[in-house]
Amino acid sequence: MKGSGVYELRELKLDKYNLKINETLFHNANGYIGIRYDFEEGYEKRYSREDQFVPSQYINGFYEYLEINQAEKLYGLVEEKQIMLNIANTQSIKIFLDGEEFSMFSGTILAGRLCLDMERGITVRNVAWRSPKGKEVYIAITRMASFHQLSLFTIEYEVLPQNFSGDILIESSHNGNVLNYADPEDPRISDEVIHCLKPLSCQIKDEVTYITSRTSKSDLEVCTCVKNVLCQGHQKEFIIDNNNATCRFHTTAKQGKKIRLIKYAVFCDSIRNENCRSKAELEMARALSVPLEYLYERQEEYLADYWNNCGIEIEGDEELNSAMRFNLYQLIQSVGKDRYCNVAPKGLSGDGYEGHYFWDSEMYIQPFFTITKPDISRNLIEYRYRTLDMARENARVLGHKSGALYPWRTIMGRECSGYFPSGSAQYHINGDIAYSIIAYFLATKDIGFIQEKGAEIVFETARIWTDVGNFHEGKFYINDVSGPDEYTCIVNNNYYTNVLAQYHLNWAVKIYDLIKTTESFNRLVQKINLKKDEIEGFKRAAEFMYLPYDEGLKINPQDDSFLQKKRWDIKDIPKENFPLLMHYHPLHLYRHQISKQPDTIMAHFILEDAQSEETMLNSFNYYEKITTHCSSLSPCIFSIMAARLGMEDKAFAYFENTVRLDLLDKQKNTIDGLHIANMSGSYMAIVYGFGGFRLKERGVFFAPILPRLWTAYKFKIRIEDSRIMVRVRKEECVFTLESGSPKIIFVYGKKYLLEKKLIISRT
Repeated sequence: MKGSGVYELRELKLDKYNLKINETLFHNANGYIGIRYDFEEGYEKRYSREDQFVPSQYINGFYEYLEINQAEKLYGLVEEKQIMLNIANTQSIKIFLDGEEFSMFSGTILAGRLCLDMERGITVRNVAWRSPKGKEVYIAITRMASFHQLSLFTIEYEVLPQNFSGDILIESSHNGNVLNYADPEDPRISDEVIHCLKPLSCQIKDEVTYITSRTSKSDLEVCTCVKNVLCQGHQKEFIIDNNNATCRFHTTAKQGKKIRLIKYAVFCDSIRNENCRSKAELEMARALSVPLEYLYERQEEYLADYWNNCGIEIEGDEELNSAMRFNLYQLIQSVGKDRYCNVAPKGLSGDGYEGHYFWDSEMYIQPFFTITKPDISRNLIEYRYRTLDMARENARVLGHKSGALYPWRTIMGRECSGYFPSGSAQYHINGDIAYSIIAYFLATKDIGFIQEKGAEIVFETARIWTDVGNFHEGKFYINDVSGPDEYTCIVNNNYYTNVLAQYHLNWAVKIYDLIKTTESFNRLVQKINLKKDEIEGFKRAAEFMYLPYDEGLKINPQDDSFLQKKRWDIKDIPKENFPLLMHYHPLHLYRHQISKQPDTIMAHFILEDAQSEETMLNSFNYYEKITTHCSSLSPCIFSIMAARLGMEDKAFAYFENTVRLDLLDKQKNTIDGLHIANMSGSYMAIVYGFGGFRLKERGVFFAPILPRLWTAYKFKIRIEDSRIMVRVRKEECVFTLESGSPKIIFVYGKKYLLEKKLIISRT
């Protein structure tokens, strides 16, 4: 790391591992498109197809259907899934110096640097290279996925001859023949190499190449177009061969004079556009209407605003400060910017989890955007609203006559989980989505959005609780579901599920009361046939919700049977057997007291008022001993709760394990893509953990602590129309109202009115 805004490598290692991990760490994305960092000139020819160097570019929400082969075709089991697609390759640029081809794997690299500039929103590769015949050249390559124009990806390629003049040949390709990455050994990735896109046409118009392709099953189209601009005299020719369009430039190099190529690539899909080819032409014209420098300026302005609203600064540890900057940058690269998409666990950095959306979005990523850029959080909810009808269909498949049940993993709205015990059975997805809507409302007071869309989701998903659950001996039980912990499945009364369902049902009643006098209320009630007695049913189920509690241990058991199981000492498990799901049969895992990730502890974080301090402390100490942290979602939640319960050093240790997870490749799978929810989790570990921030119906709460190795830290949050900056030092906490109206805040349980600046002593 260099500074807080730059991540760079000064030594470019060219082994398979480093090449592939850098594809992830230095990828370019803007929430709509994502491009892994493949060398424009390609890789050494000794790498075989099995090495899976697949130049990869993605569109968020663009998908194809693939068959799932169920061994036993029982009713309702998923037999088809969606996968995110690798679309046409627009990255290829080859340079020939008097016939010698530039390659990182031949000649001599005199100096090399790969840099991610998070203030400017670009990646830069600098190479000083000597050819096998002694020609020396300096090459600078700048790549950008534009936040200003989401359809646009640019490559600026500069060549500076150092010790020669001569002929230069540049070949810039646009290839529609693409494969998807596959790994048959990893269940989180597609297991077979497949052609998902069929090129329909490859054409040239006004020196722009257009490749239009269609999926075979989902019947979606994508158009990619490329324009190459060489900023000096040249001869140009186009070659089209088997859906691969190559623009070939012949020019003359002069020693000490720079050659500059700008490659513009535009991506458009038929999900968002009625005619993606026509839209691509318009988008290319838009990109070419301004200088590249203008686009760079807009990129920098967008990010300046982002950092002003979202940045965190750690004083006293520059390495962790830079790692946090990296994580927050990846969040804005990954998050969808419209209602047609969401956030995949790997963002747009790789094929891991096949581009599916999970609960990560609502419970790990939205908490960041809700209090920093709520317009993005609203977009994510808009995506869930857009797929509400398919959630209704999913509910019918699972036997519910009314209501909506969101799929566990999906792209376009239908369930993709082939293994239902740790997939479709996680009914808490409904509560997670409702929780995110409630949090959005608490942060913005956007009652108009609740009336228009949020309430419908909350009511329809709440209906599932009163159907899947039932009263027994005066209590409301929810049986045969799975909680967040994927090492314990199909259980009765999972604590996380039940307490979240209680919160969800209570808020369904509150929202009903909030909007019942509005004009839109009657339309909504008629649309979904909502009855007053249903609202009473919500209220009664919430009031009598059964929440497991063990009197002897004074903890919340994870579920009714969890404490009956044999404990499995984590210290006895060979290190090479982690993650456990790759080495033990699911039933073996389900029969032990062992957790992949926080379950009850997660519930205590999001709904801390549901239990006493004693119960939460006892539960933390109990579950910490049996949690493997095989999920990247795990350490940040333990960090937050350790901070909440006064275990400062432990909270910091968990935070450290979170913040550099991908930069250090701690889980040995960053090659497949970043762990985006974990990155947002590192934000939560500071703001919700060390900062003690909580957003509740009663108001905005803070209880800051300061890790002893830091001198200070600061962050910003947005509540309604106000932006608040919080700086925590050893002796004091300073709250500054940077913009907006005065706000009531609670600090260490005491109520204050924040008008300009408020200083609270910590001594």
